Parts: sequence; structure tokens; C-alpha cells
Amino acid sequence: MIRALRIAGVTALILLLWHFLVLATGLPAFILPSPARVATALFSNLELIGHHASVTMAEVMIGLLLGTLLGVVTAISLAMSPLARLVVRPMMVLSQALPVFALAPVLTLWLGYGLWPKIIMALLIIYFPVTSAFFDGLMQTPRGMLDLAKVMQARSWHIMRHIRIPAAIPALASGLRLAAVYAPIGAIIGEWVGASQGLGYLMLLANGRAKIDLMFAALIVLAVLTLLLHGSVDRLCRYVVQRQNS
Repeated sequence: MIRALRIAGVTALILLLWHFLVLATGLPAFILPSPARVATALFSNLELIGHHASVTMAEVMIGLLLGTLLGVVTAISLAMSPLARLVVRPMMVLSQALPVFALAPVLTLWLGYGLWPKIIMALLIIYFPVTSAFFDGLMQTPRGMLDLAKVMQARSWHIMRHIRIPAAIPALASGLRLAAVYAPIGAIIGEWVGASQGLGYLMLLANGRAKIDLMFAALIVLAVLTLLLHGSVDRLCRYVVQRQNS
């Protein structure tokens, strides 16, 4: 209840500041629409925005799932194999030097204007945070637990499965919280470069037609969906970590 009141209070404050900014600057509606105009555009185009939002969230959820699975598999492989660390880690670091935005046109050229270029963009943008966080967690398993397992002659995979992975769950949870915020960014970048559906496409379409109130409405819907996704992932992570510790 208190949290809901805080969210409502912050939302009301933002809307109030936005309204006064419009009044103080005197900017025309095609540059900075008022909250009332944006709300009107939102409810007048609810079905349209809902359709494009469902496309974007499908891209985000699939990209988040695949990126998490790939990151987990990569982190486990790196933790178990010194050779994999020697070969793969430099490539992972190098990949972060390349702007993800630059890959979007290439993916669109190869895969077309469907969902997959955006899914892969979401996957790529979350892959490093998830892999890095989980790998760090796997490598920071308490030494005493590992020594005890070795004394009991446990095999490497059994140690990984029953000791290192459970101990690294909180680190993975931190990576997933970041991924929930980053994944929509990847999908939107892909939609800006080449798409016929999605909130990113709708923003560009509205901007090109000077419907700035509709563009703001799509942006607000994206922000709300991102907050809901992050909150859901955070709740799931807290539940898993608490259950593991109980």
C-alpha cells in the first residue's frame, strides 16, 4: 500500500512538473505536448498502441529468455574450462567495444523486417551483463565449500551443479535485473532501424507525421512496460533467492 502511494505520488509530481514546463516555456504542442494531450492521444489510439506494444514485448520476452539461457550456458562453460576463458572472454570484452546500434542494419539486411532481428538485438544487449554477473558469482564460491567437496571426491560437474550454481544465484539475479531494463532498449533500436510493427516503429511513424502526442504516448507505454518487467523480474529473483536461503 505504501509503495503504491509512493509510486502514485512520484507520478503525480512528474505530471505536474511536465504541465508547468509546458506553461513556462510556451512551446507549441508539436514540440512539447501537454500531459492532457498525450493522455488524449493514448486513449484515442489505445488499440493501435496495444497492438504495437504486444509486438515489442514479444521481442523483449523472447530475447530476454534466449539471452539468459545463452548467458548461463556461457558462464558455466567459462567457469569449468580455462581454455574457454582464454578464448571466449577476450571476444566478449571486444564485443562490448562495438556499438550494438551498428549491428541492427546488418541483422535487418540478413533476417528481414520480422521479429528475429529485434529479438537478436535484445539478446545481444543483455548477453554480456548476464554472462558476466553469473560468471563472477560462479568464481566466488566460498573456498571452504569447494575444499570440502574435493575432500569428498565430488566430480567437477557435481560441484558445479550442487555448490557453485546455487551459490551464484544472487549474482545471476543481479544480472537479470539489469537485463530486464536493457532488453527493451535492444528491441526498440532494432525497430528504429527496420520494422513494420512495434513501439519503436510507431514512434518513428508518429514523429514523421508530426503526431508528437502519439509519439510521447508510445514512449510512456514503453517506460511503463519496462518498469513492470523489471518489477516482475525483481520479484521473481527475490522469491528464488529467499527460497534458496530458507
